[in-house]
Amino acid sequence: MAKIILSRRSSAIAPADELTFNFLMALPGRASSVHTQRAYFRWVDQYLRDVAGLKPTSGDGRINRMQALPVRTLQASLSAPQFRAWLGQLVESEHGKQAIGQARAAVVTLASLLAEAGLLDDYSSASMTNVRPPKAEDGQRPGRWLSPEQIKRLIAASQQIATSENQALRNHVVLSILCTMALRREELAAARWGDLSLQNDRVVMRVHGKGRKAAIIDVPRPVLALIHRWRAAITRDNAAPSKESPLVRRIWKGGRISRRGLTPDGIWWMVGDAARLADLGHVAPHDLRRSVAGALHEAGTPIEKISQLLRHSNVAVTERYLSRLPQRNEGAILMSDMLGLEEDWDE
Repeated sequence: MAKIILSRRSSAIAPADELTFNFLMALPGRASSVHTQRAYFRWVDQYLRDVAGLKPTSGDGRINRMQALPVRTLQASLSAPQFRAWLGQLVESEHGKQAIGQARAAVVTLASLLAEAGLLDDYSSASMTNVRPPKAEDGQRPGRWLSPEQIKRLIAASQQIATSENQALRNHVVLSILCTMALRREELAAARWGDLSLQNDRVVMRVHGKGRKAAIIDVPRPVLALIHRWRAAITRDNAAPSKESPLVRRIWKGGRISRRGLTPDGIWWMVGDAARLADLGHVAPHDLRRSVAGALHEAGTPIEKISQLLRHSNVAVTERYLSRLPQRNEGAILMSDMLGLEEDWDE
């Protein structure tokens, strides 16, 4: 195993004969979920970008990097002071508490694995484990909760940012699924054509969630119509999609549909670009999942149905989830109405 995790190989960031560490091979024992592993790769890549000055990677480039992390660079970058400063930067950048916790876990896990391999001293690894994110509530990004009208604007904007008809259709499919079926971006990126099936005269999708949990979700008819159009576009450009092929795919310049799937990062950028065009500010894919839950809750949907859609382990988890949503606090508005205050806007 040591020979697999450690190697002297060249890569885009490590010259020939430099010792490298295979984080991809070492991680599964610490993070069983595929979604968690991808998230750890993303955060480690960002850490190396922000602290070590390496260029950011994505897709296959990121996987290649994780297979051959340069040990000398890691040893120079993994220290408690640098790690603490980086977490502070994430707080100042308005990352949410959950994201910062995941970022911390990713880098701490990397340091621990390096220490186990004898590539990082135990003191450095232990000191990084003791680092906690700075408490700065003003730096925490509150979760967004979009209204149904804002969601409609976002879906429309996702088509407007496209540079081809196929890309507009693909974006429409992605945003419609996220905004109705409450999938996580990793779940949608992992979806395959074979996950769609007919059960009791209902078209359903098998969703592969966190912790290797799977669930069945009914596909809304308008979303199904979009998926049919998307399948026709794929068939026009390529062979009919096999059951194991990705449901949502990358688009080449010129509008040609790739056989390769759209990555979670690609979904992230799509949502962000559409939000900026729709003048909604910063919106993350998980904000859409939160918005679905909030809209259903305000519409009086039983919490059991919301919990089932979100695929929580029990209703108590959903209750806590909903309690974290920005709640209405309209006392001041009611008092203004009671006083009969009138609007007096300066032109």
